[in-house]
Amino acid sequence: MNIQWYPGHMTKTKRQIEADLGQVDMVTEIIDARIPISSRNPDIDELVGGKPRLVVLNRADQADAKSNQVWATHFREKGFSVLETDAKTGKGISRFSMVSRELLAEQIQRWQAKGQVGRPVRAMVVGVPNVGKSTFINQVARRKSAKAGDRPGVTRGKQWVTVDQGLSLLDTPGILWPKFEDERVGLHLAYTGAVKDDIMDVETLACHLMDDLALRYGGALEERYRLNVAPRQAGEDVVSYGYSLLTEAAGKRGFRISGGELDTERMAHILLDEFRSGKLGRFTLELPEEET
Repeated sequence: MNIQWYPGHMTKTKRQIEADLGQVDMVTEIIDARIPISSRNPDIDELVGGKPRLVVLNRADQADAKSNQVWATHFREKGFSVLETDAKTGKGISRFSMVSRELLAEQIQRWQAKGQVGRPVRAMVVGVPNVGKSTFINQVARRKSAKAGDRPGVTRGKQWVTVDQGLSLLDTPGILWPKFEDERVGLHLAYTGAVKDDIMDVETLACHLMDDLALRYGGALEERYRLNVAPRQAGEDVVSYGYSLLTEAAGKRGFRISGGELDTERMAHILLDEFRSGKLGRFTLELPEEET
């Protein structure tokens, strides 16, 4: 699989972020806690430069709790502030304003020394498509001010959102990068819906997801789909191995098409839906030592 997905609005967004950095005091980077490497645009570090950074581990309630702690420590060691949230339910959102002010404590003191008491904190919010950025902003603002959706690329233009007298957010369209050099990055983004489902065959995608989950969280597959998850043998094809698990799961669920053939396509959609919704369990598919 070689995903290359870089619509024109992505290039425009990159230029827009560079132009707007001078208007903000900090950058809030939303990433998916399940795939903290793949859901971070590698261009962001270069684009943002030395701006104070708050990394939001969104969908933390769907990620492995222990792995959340590992990632939080990792990002703090890089000098970033960290906030764990679940934008859909609003969990952790209430701490955003406080954490932002803590991050900018020295800057706020300088403003006050200059008589700029009550100057609002201005934060740019960035993130790849469908990482929960607009939902996060809506929760912070307690109203539907940013258009949210399950499809990548819903937010198109920049928009300022006033949270209160002390905090304003600059929403930006989701931005990906020109090419995924590592196939796993493309797969992980496809698992979570950050790239469109029609980018590759849904059954092939589900086979790769079965393989990833079997390696890291085989017990969850056994419990949810009543599978017998044996380790993939050395040299065994990933798709073939994943397809055997997909076929077994379809059989356990009784998914069949005319003629009695197992409906693996239906099972593939179920697997992806249950992974994305959290019904299957809490998973983190990447750890800091895999960043290279």
